[in-house]
Amino acid sequence: MKTIVAIGGYLKEGGEGTGSWFDTPLEIDKEICGLTGKAHPKVLFIPTASSDSEAYELAFRKNYEGKLKCEVDVLRLILEKPSSKAIQAKIDWADLIYVGGGNTLKMMKKWRRLGVDKVLKQAWEQGKILCGVSAGSICWFEYGVSDSLHFYNKEETKYLKVRGLGFLKGVHNPHFGSETEDNQHRTKGMKEVMRRSKEKCLAIPDACAVIFEGDQYRVIGKPEVSQAWYEGGKYHEQQIPREGLSVFPAPSSL
Repeated sequence: MKTIVAIGGYLKEGGEGTGSWFDTPLEIDKEICGLTGKAHPKVLFIPTASSDSEAYELAFRKNYEGKLKCEVDVLRLILEKPSSKAIQAKIDWADLIYVGGGNTLKMMKKWRRLGVDKVLKQAWEQGKILCGVSAGSICWFEYGVSDSLHFYNKEETKYLKVRGLGFLKGVHNPHFGSETEDNQHRTKGMKEVMRRSKEKCLAIPDACAVIFEGDQYRVIGKPEVSQAWYEGGKYHEQQIPREGLSVFPAPSSL
């Protein structure tokens, strides 16, 4: 079964787990690992969006190696220059592929230039568990609401509609409702992006994830998840049930 986990965002400093800005609730990580059906799954961490941040890798390893007893490897595409063969081998090795957060636009450009998008499509078709947080959750959708411009200019508040891999339909907006992650500009940015979009948007809060398994979905984590769309020039937003038939299914063909 094709399975994707989209995580809306991190716990903030002082939360349970590692206490890192890059930390997600441990119960979400446990459930993600359980999807593999293995006691000690092989996990590949891809931190392209954070420019292969070593602090991020350390925080990730602290949870997935230290607490969840996974085998962890890292695919570094910024600090290293792996060959196409090496990229393929690392992705083939993994039971679970976890994409970190950061600059979505930079990540997608790098992946397409190196052919990582094509290898990830193969992994998805083979039934490997795909997941990620923030930029790493946007990437699985057709499009995402991205703050990538902020990485180049800290004063920039404009949001972009960035093209993802398209394994799931529609637009995705992570960190939904966050008061600190994006200085309260994200909801406004989502509305502006959706005004120019025909697709629906899946808006996931921090410390929350949506698991897509085949044509079904279920929400894990305490916050509620919403969908948003424009119809007749009017903005609509509503919470979705905690589980059911997905309104953001995989396209029939890619």
